[in-house]
Amino acid sequence: MGFEVKNGLEKSVFKEDFNEGDFDDHAFKAEVFAFPSPYGTLNATTWWFDGIKMTHTEASLHQPAELDWRGDTELVTMHFNLQGNISMSGEKMPGVFELSSNQHNMFYGTEAKGKIRFDGSTMRSFLIQFSKDAFFNIARDGNDAIKRFAERVALGNATAFSATNLDIDMRLHNCIDSLVHCKYADSLKRMFFFSRTIEMLVLQAEAFDRAFHGQPVYIKNNYDKERILFVRDCLLKNIDSPPTLSQLARTAGLNEFKLKKGFKETFNQTVFEYLSDVRLETAKKDLLNTNKSATEIACELGYSSLQHFSAAFKKKFGVSPRKMK
Repeated sequence: MGFEVKNGLEKSVFKEDFNEGDFDDHAFKAEVFAFPSPYGTLNATTWWFDGIKMTHTEASLHQPAELDWRGDTELVTMHFNLQGNISMSGEKMPGVFELSSNQHNMFYGTEAKGKIRFDGSTMRSFLIQFSKDAFFNIARDGNDAIKRFAERVALGNATAFSATNLDIDMRLHNCIDSLVHCKYADSLKRMFFFSRTIEMLVLQAEAFDRAFHGQPVYIKNNYDKERILFVRDCLLKNIDSPPTLSQLARTAGLNEFKLKKGFKETFNQTVFEYLSDVRLETAKKDLLNTNKSATEIACELGYSSLQHFSAAFKKKFGVSPRKMK
């Protein structure tokens, strides 16, 4: 069966038929799904290759939804919850699994069923799922945190990588974005997707080490975290003309000190380091995928001059915008 989600009327909202054997197919393949439901519309894209399955899901909901779910495939899942809040519970899960916006974790489980609840009008998530053998092949070269998790997986008991969920930093966002919008031909996608899988597992393990060796100092509750995510969203909406730190602090209802320290604690970057990365990654994508000139892109992203944009771009990517084009 694989994985199925039903609403309270026992009507299937989303169903994907697969089993462990499907993960053994070495061919690269992609599928696109669109599922209407009484709660809204769910769109998903999946990619399969070498014992790995990736899924990008977007759901637009008219109201909060609680659905029944069931899965019967033994998998290790890296779950990146990009937007919205999600909670899941099941007979063989160690308690309730909850992820808020911008959080990630890694889980292992076998056959299970339970409830899944979506809160919020928009949900976005990205999953990387491994067959047990594929995960072990990668984990043997990992750090101590990955190896300890692999040992728990080998015992066959449902488990989580981290006791607390971790924040998705800019590097993980960039990896996810590069996969969702990948323009490579299928002959190269398999290599690219595999390399990104390794990178994201490394970044997740690094994030675990940071969290394990240091408890939060500035952002200690959900309200503060929501305020920091609000600041991040405000930056993204005003990328060409970002507010000042004092304006951001007033809008978010935080003092400037807590804003600066809390943002760095959450994203491992300062506010304007994060903004610079977003601008330059956006510029790179526009250069590769549109007919816009470097001058147009620099202007749209709020750079004071083409020279300033070109210098920042070359410092980050090692080539000028002209050569990237």
